[in-house]
Amino acid sequence: MPENYDLIVRNATVFTATDRMRCDIGVRNGKIAALAEGLNRAGKEIDAKGFLVLPGGIDSHCHIEQKSSTGLITADDFHTCGISAACGGTTTLMPFVAPHRGQSLRGEYGSYLERAQRQSIVDFAFHIIVSDPTDQILEKELPEVIHDGCPSFKVYTTYDSLKLTDRQILEVLFLARRERALVMVHAENSDAISWLTDGLIRAGNCAPRFHAISRPPVVEREATHRIISLAELVDVPILIVHVSAEESLEQIRWARNRGLPVYAETCPQYAVLTERDLDRPGFEGAKYICSPPLRSEADRRAVWDAIIGEVVQVFSSDHAPYRFRDPQGKQASGDHAPFNKVPNGMPGLETRLPILFSEGVNKGRIDIHRFVALAATNAAKIYGLFPQKGTIAVGSDADLVLWDPVREVIITKDILHDTMDYTPYEGMKITGWPVTTLSRGEIIWANGAISASPGRGRFVRRQPGAHVI
Repeated sequence: MPENYDLIVRNATVFTATDRMRCDIGVRNGKIAALAEGLNRAGKEIDAKGFLVLPGGIDSHCHIEQKSSTGLITADDFHTCGISAACGGTTTLMPFVAPHRGQSLRGEYGSYLERAQRQSIVDFAFHIIVSDPTDQILEKELPEVIHDGCPSFKVYTTYDSLKLTDRQILEVLFLARRERALVMVHAENSDAISWLTDGLIRAGNCAPRFHAISRPPVVEREATHRIISLAELVDVPILIVHVSAEESLEQIRWARNRGLPVYAETCPQYAVLTERDLDRPGFEGAKYICSPPLRSEADRRAVWDAIIGEVVQVFSSDHAPYRFRDPQGKQASGDHAPFNKVPNGMPGLETRLPILFSEGVNKGRIDIHRFVALAATNAAKIYGLFPQKGTIAVGSDADLVLWDPVREVIITKDILHDTMDYTPYEGMKITGWPVTTLSRGEIIWANGAISASPGRGRFVRRQPGAHVI
């Protein structure tokens, strides 16, 4: 009896993190049901001839509808971020639940979940930010949320409203070991940054370019080494987010060469921008303020060496969308604000994968399999989404993206789909762009148009202990 499919993607040249195949892809009930040539007809068909068919991307580090301690809220909500994701070849988002000190972790988790379920057009999972490790949080609320399907959380070594002491970090790491969860770390030395910032401001050095001077590579290197040492003491895996500097990457390489389970993430801004962008005329450099800051050209090259050499496992956007001309954005303290009063973060969700494809694959730095690993597969494995997400295999969700590997695009704000009033990649020429995106077998982006309604995205429940790769 012939098989029936809801959808067949014909003439597909499929790439995963390890394999290449020519086949048709049969989809049934949102799952990949067959990978074979000459599948029988289905209710709907897509001809993928001339395109690459890749797994849908996973952006495992983005900030959506997140309120800072100063009351500023990032500009994109779950709907606009979902649209940006789909248009950029990403089918799963992993933003942060961010309770402030004194707030109920479970209460904030419930609020984020409700908004995402109501608004998102793509699937999503959550990390938890731990800034207030009270007994109530560590013994009750955080374990409950882990068991609800969120076995990853983030700690900070900087920012007054977020940073933990080394003792608190040890307590969180110990909890992670007990619960088989994964701790993500923003690693910068807070006291060193504060001391440098105070001196720069007193001397009148307030322009955006001094942001990088206030957070030199040594403060990232020190905190990276420290958190590696604390994790080694507790004997637990960690993932260091948005690594930007050669010196920090050396610490991670050293740890991995010793067999320690230390993972690293970097972001597009550290691969294609430099500290020179902070020195743009007037207040324009504020668009490029993020932490860790943009680095030197030598650091940028070191980031690519780490991507190529697999010191870095994950390539995320760290999408933190604060508009430029907005009292909730970069000019919250005015258009002459000192660098330490400018909200940290840059947009980049939609451009993440096109930049990696163009600068990585098309420029010969990495092959297509490494691209897939960085774009989706490694994050799926580390964070417990694999094999439901992150690959093209029978039984996996039919999250598929058709890429035109030779399409040339000039990035401008006008072609993007977030709510921002700028892109840090304005004018950048890209070769290779996603043209069709499917989420669980449904076409959500094709022919330059979104065809999905708010609320179709689903929460992806993850199991603890799946982070070893």
